[in-house]
Amino acid sequence: MIVIAHVSDIHVDGEPRSADRTRAVLRYLEDLPYDLAAVLVTGDVTDHGTPAEYAAARELLNSRHPLLVCPGNHDDRAAFRKVLLADGTEARPYAPVNRLLRGEGFVIALCDSSVPGEHHGLLEDETVEWLEEVLDATPREVPVLVAFHHPPVPLHTPYVDEIRQFGEERLAALADRHPHLTAFLAGHAHTAAATTFAGRPLLVAPGVVSAIRLPWERPETDPHVHLDQPPALAFHVLGEDGRLTTHYRTVTV
Repeated sequence: MIVIAHVSDIHVDGEPRSADRTRAVLRYLEDLPYDLAAVLVTGDVTDHGTPAEYAAARELLNSRHPLLVCPGNHDDRAAFRKVLLADGTEARPYAPVNRLLRGEGFVIALCDSSVPGEHHGLLEDETVEWLEEVLDATPREVPVLVAFHHPPVPLHTPYVDEIRQFGEERLAALADRHPHLTAFLAGHAHTAAATTFAGRPLLVAPGVVSAIRLPWERPETDPHVHLDQPPALAFHVLGEDGRLTTHYRTVTV
C-alpha cells in the first residue's frame, strides 16, 4: 500500500496564523505511525513570494517523509528556487520548477503550472515535453501521478475558476497517449474536490490557510474566503490492486 499526503495553499506570509496552521499539518504527518511514500505541497507556498517568506516556509516544511513542492500563482519562481529549494546554481531562475519522485512502485511528476506575473495557470511547452519524457521513461505497469497547482477544469468555484489552468487540451492529449498516467492532483481551489479530467481522476487538496465557500453556501454579500474552517489535507492511497482511493482529513490547530 502506497500512501501519499497531499497539502496545498499554505500561504506563508510572516503572520502567526499561516505558520501555526502549516505547523499543525506537518506535525500531524510527523506523528503518524506509518512512513508515507511522499508529502506533496501543490503550490501557493507563500503569499507574496518574498525571500523572507520562503525562508520561513523552508523551516515549516520539514518532514521525515519525502517532500515535494511546486509553485502556485502566489509564488515567485526565482525566490522559490533560490531560498526554498536552496538551489543557487540555476542559470534560468524563472524556468519552470518541475520535480520528480520515482518511488517503489509509483512515480510522481510535480509540474509547475504557474505563469510569472499572472494568476491563471498554464503548463509551458517545456513542462509538457518534460512530462512526456517522464511518462515515456516509466514502464507501463508503474502508475504515474501528475500534480500541479492549478486544476485544468472548472470546479464550480467562480473566483478560482477564472484563474484555473488553461491550455488543458495538450495535457489531455498527453494522457491519451499514456495509459499509466493514473490521476491528476491539484490545489489552488482551497476546497476538497474530486472530479475527472481526460478520463482520469482529478483530486484537489483542500486549503491549509483557508477554505473557499461554494456559491450555494453563502449570500452574494458574504466573502468567498472562509477563515473559520480548520486546515485540511488529502491522503491518496494506491492499493496493491492498482486502485486509487482518496481520504480527506481536517487537522486541529
